[in-house]
Amino acid sequence: MASLPVHPGADAVLDALDPEQREVAAHPSGPMCVLAGAGTGKTRAITHRIAYGVLSGVYQPQRVLAVTFTARAAGEMRSRLRDLHVGGVQARTFHAASLRQLHYFWPQAVGGAAPEVMPHKASAVAEAGARLRLRLDGPAVRDLASEIEWSKVSLLTPESYAAAVTARRREPPAGLDATAMARLVAAYEEVKTERGVIDFEDVLLLMVGILREHDEVAQAVRGQYRHFVVDEYQDVNRLQQTLLELWLGERDDICVVGDPAQTIYSFTGASPQHLLGFRSRHPEARTVELVRNYRSTPQVVGLANLVLRGPGGERRSGAVELRAQRSDGPAPELVVADNEPDEAAGVAARVSALLDEGHPASEIAVLFRTNGQSEGFESALAERGIPYLVRGGERFFSRKEVRDALVLLRGAARSDDGEVPLPDLVRDVLLGAGWTREPPTSGGAARERWESLAALAGLADDVHAADPTARLPALVSELDERASAQHAPTVQGVTLASLHAAKGLEWDTVFLVGCSEGLLPITMADTPEAVEEERRLLYVGVTRARQRLVLSYAGARTPGAKPSRRPSRFLEGTAAVLGEAARSQPRRRRTSGAGKALTPVRSTCRSCGVALSTARERTIGRCSSCPTTMDERLFETLREWRLTTARAADLPAFVVFTDATLVAIAEQMPADVAALARITGVGPAKLERYGEAVLDLLQDFSDDESP
Repeated sequence: MASLPVHPGADAVLDALDPEQREVAAHPSGPMCVLAGAGTGKTRAITHRIAYGVLSGVYQPQRVLAVTFTARAAGEMRSRLRDLHVGGVQARTFHAASLRQLHYFWPQAVGGAAPEVMPHKASAVAEAGARLRLRLDGPAVRDLASEIEWSKVSLLTPESYAAAVTARRREPPAGLDATAMARLVAAYEEVKTERGVIDFEDVLLLMVGILREHDEVAQAVRGQYRHFVVDEYQDVNRLQQTLLELWLGERDDICVVGDPAQTIYSFTGASPQHLLGFRSRHPEARTVELVRNYRSTPQVVGLANLVLRGPGGERRSGAVELRAQRSDGPAPELVVADNEPDEAAGVAARVSALLDEGHPASEIAVLFRTNGQSEGFESALAERGIPYLVRGGERFFSRKEVRDALVLLRGAARSDDGEVPLPDLVRDVLLGAGWTREPPTSGGAARERWESLAALAGLADDVHAADPTARLPALVSELDERASAQHAPTVQGVTLASLHAAKGLEWDTVFLVGCSEGLLPITMADTPEAVEEERRLLYVGVTRARQRLVLSYAGARTPGAKPSRRPSRFLEGTAAVLGEAARSQPRRRRTSGAGKALTPVRSTCRSCGVALSTARERTIGRCSSCPTTMDERLFETLREWRLTTARAADLPAFVVFTDATLVAIAEQMPADVAALARITGVGPAKLERYGEAVLDLLQDFSDDESP
């Protein structure tokens, strides 16, 4: 093919770039891997690469396909290319590009019109569950839909699902085991077939099948698109990678752009390994690192680098060390509040001061790990009349579980006779709304629902602490006032968002709240891989700030409670910037008289010897595949004792002992204090407080069971 004439503006496209960006743009042919740190102008680099390729005659614009992950990003890329006087380039999401191809080639490959795409999975998942006699509420349906999506982008079938999740030690949602989940996946596929529809994952799967089975279609696609650019390549899943390889065929004109340090969606099937392994698939690929950060001040960039490196100073695989290009700004701060209400009030006060100084509300954000944290900050902002909007989730009092719980609380308020303490009464009512005294082990919608209801329980504790005589009608009145006050406009306001929802956005000022162990990393992160993803999540949060960054956490949940929380372990290496408050002080391990540490948490199953991968497995010392050896009646006896003990001390039951610890006690039947102390979850304080009672209970149970 003859090359096109060189446009006189081609060199000007390169002149507008920094040295690393220029390296990306000046070599439009052949494979290229761009490791682009946060705020380093990756979109600028790849759009200028495309523009230079077109204007220099290397590309025909109609032969270029730029793939992004959101329609907004695709639109921005098209807009930038128009500004560079380049039209005709296709910039689409994976799904949009695949759907366009599916509609075009379906009549040729299959015949007739392509099937309709379902806008949502919920109704099909609910029907599939009903066929299997499963009782599924809204959060369960959402979690199961997400699991179905994960299975499909991981190229699993109903037949291969159970073995795959068992091998990966992945826990299906909604209380289903792997076999039951596989049956649900099969039933879901049957429902779709009967309805004559497909879902969004099917669009990609069907195109993969057509490209594999119809060589003439594959040749037509490869003839149309000669050059590929893939943005956010760290978020590519196995299905998308398979489709991309089929689009490419044997060619290697592909440029991928991504940042391993911003991989925060592994729960959806995304994997940075496609990015990190690009050179192994394309040995001739040119690799360029974009390191000049144009978004944030040197102070923010310096903290981001420290967070990513950790206390050991090691550089994460594939991650780049950012170099700030902006002028100096205020130093990042770490604020330690006495309790969560004080933390929220402090943030609201700082926001109010910024607004008074003339800072736009739209340039301020409050970021948190879970949606359940938003309520306190919503309330604190509303009390000061500060407009806000919640991004990526409903406002707290608009959530279905909260509205349902309020209905139950209003009903219970009419019969509150004052006999049961307010915190206990509220928790009893919330049990009817689907809350549990211990958090679910899985994440997703079920965890978010639990967090929302747990926040209501926390509000009951606050009301009771402020006025021990307050009863349920007073709490309901307080909740109604909070709900009615939160009607801020949804256009101009302070942004409240989870760290996941904040990805790809930026603000002048960011308040990063809840930076304590248990939230960052969240307690569910019980593997090294999961903990590293939590570190990356904090890194994403830090790099959202352009000028001001304030991190905070609360020493205790409620006013008057003993401060027991520690700063996030990810701040351990930041004390030089954030001060001594950033240093976590983990408890020292107790030692015996010989100075040796007590028995550590088991890492292998005591029955089969397989490695234990979850916190629960390590606590009980047994993998989930091996049957329990405990007496169920003993376990129930221990649970009853725990409930009585917790109520007497006005504590949640899990604060006494978790279910996993009770299982370990019931299985191991410790005969003395030393044996009980070796069980994970029985620390020195709990041993002193409950050890004698537990050993007496075990002895009484053994005596009762003796012949």
